[in-house]
Formats: sequence, structure tokens, C-alpha cells
Amino acid sequence: MITVWRIVKGRHAAAAFDGEGARLYGGRWNSPGVAVVYASESKALALLEVLAGLGDTTRLDAYVLIPARFPESLVKAAELRTLPEGWETYPPPAAAQGVGDLWIKAGASAVLKVPSVLVPGEWNYVLNPRHPDFSAIRIGPPEPLLLDSRLLG
Repeated sequence: MITVWRIVKGRHAAAAFDGEGARLYGGRWNSPGVAVVYASESKALALLEVLAGLGDTTRLDAYVLIPARFPESLVKAAELRTLPEGWETYPPPAAAQGVGDLWIKAGASAVLKVPSVLVPGEWNYVLNPRHPDFSAIRIGPPEPLLLDSRLLG
């Protein structure tokens, strides 16, 4: 079993795996209009992903950490050598978003393993909440995001 981690505001914990935020705003691996859920292979990487988006650590006490577990059989891995040029740039190029959009359209798997931009060599996971196998993903209860006070500004 693979365990991934997602960090969201506590008030959004009940909807943390519905894909609505990514559907509304898009992300590195999806265009606006395409519902996906982003998670990371470790708590630390999940935190870095949130910090990169926030830019301000003073609000982190409002966030929770949520685990999700699934069998490796649900995962399709993005091949590094086939990713479009500039996939790691910010803002994400349409070609990178197209990778996830095509994956969603093909219905290839419930989970797509993608490389982290923030920490090369580590992985994030894109979950398709509308895939038939999504129900096999076990979402754990939210946990407090306990951080050292030095990170809280």
C-alpha cells in the first residue's frame, strides 16, 4: 500500500478529496475545468507544496494533514523522459497541464505519479476523484498539522 498526504485548511477537510479546488483554478498537472486532487509522498513534501503556494507561514495553524492509502495497482507513473519541455517551470505550461488532462480523459488509472518540482527525486500524486477505482482509495481522518513554532512566523 502507498500512503500519500494532503494538507488543507481544516474547514475544507470534508471536501479535501473532491477535486473542486483544482477544477476551479487548475494546477501543474491539470487545466481549469478538470477535477483532480494533489497529494505528496511524504508529510514534508506536502508541507513544502503548501508553503510554496502560501508564501506566508502565519496561517499554517488553520491547516490539517490527511492521509490517503491505496494499492500500487491503482497508479500509473508519468515517465520523466516523456514529459514536455519546461514542465517544471512556473507558472506551469499548458503542455504540462495537458499531461494530466489526457490522463483524466483516457481514464488510465485512479492515480498518476508525477515528479516534484520543489524536491527533485521525490514524487507527488494526482488522484482522479471521478475514476471508478477512486473508491478503493482509503482516506484517513484529518490530523492536526503540528509544526515547530519557528515555521509559524
